[in-house]
Amino acid sequence: MTGKEVARGARLGAALIVAAVVMSGCTGGGKGEPAWTAGGRPTESATPPGTSSASSPGASAGADSTGAQPSATGTESASAGATAAAWKVFSDSTRNVSFELPQDWIAQSVTPDQGTLPGAIKIEVKDAKGGYLATLQTGLPSPSAPACAEASRKPYVVVSSVPLDLPHREGDGLIAPHVVFRVIQGYRYFGSYGITNVVGGSDGRACALQNVVRGPEGKGDVSFGDLAVIKAFATDEKVAPAKAFDTLDQAAKYVNEGSEFANVQRMLMSLKIKS
Repeated sequence: MTGKEVARGARLGAALIVAAVVMSGCTGGGKGEPAWTAGGRPTESATPPGTSSASSPGASAGADSTGAQPSATGTESASAGATAAAWKVFSDSTRNVSFELPQDWIAQSVTPDQGTLPGAIKIEVKDAKGGYLATLQTGLPSPSAPACAEASRKPYVVVSSVPLDLPHREGDGLIAPHVVFRVIQGYRYFGSYGITNVVGGSDGRACALQNVVRGPEGKGDVSFGDLAVIKAFATDEKVAPAKAFDTLDQAAKYVNEGSEFANVQRMLMSLKIKS
């Protein structure tokens, strides 16, 4: 990454704040569309120094009857893109977990990962055509922080950040839960959406960004997003379901103008977990 690219990224982030607020594969043709590659699977409110938190013009001024779109504060807001006209509610068998999703999307229970706590659930969400969108997992064990060498840390930007009311743990490196879309810079800008209360990095640089909310003691962590962790991928790695952009402007357009993110954001914001 050259000094010229760093300077351009900083100028663009500042411009996105003023204008509205503000990973391999083919580009979206300069139209703000995400670039995808085949394969692959699978935070934060506080904007790191030198980055910006995007907000969308025309965001809702208050919550709807479901509480799925709470009003924003400061530079945080819900996506302004058009959302689906009809929505339904998914609840697990115990009715301890629920969320809304568009009427034609598919929510399917699958076997929880090994090592999760008793009673954990895992739900995969797909669009009407069967395309993968997100996975909800509860009862996850809290991993120890991986080593992160200074030379491996990459710049990242919080493109969108909206408060989320969920039971959570407090402590060092933790904040109130948010629904976020963040991009981390490698040879492209790699983006991911999810819920988190884990700060990515204190100075706008990180090895990886976790889409996870640390749950109360004994309850396990919760992840809901396209990836549990987003990083700067290598050129020979599969990127999907993460998004890949040529510029931060493309990432901002995906968040502020596209219906996919607007629908995903509302779904993530509607998540309810009984404490």
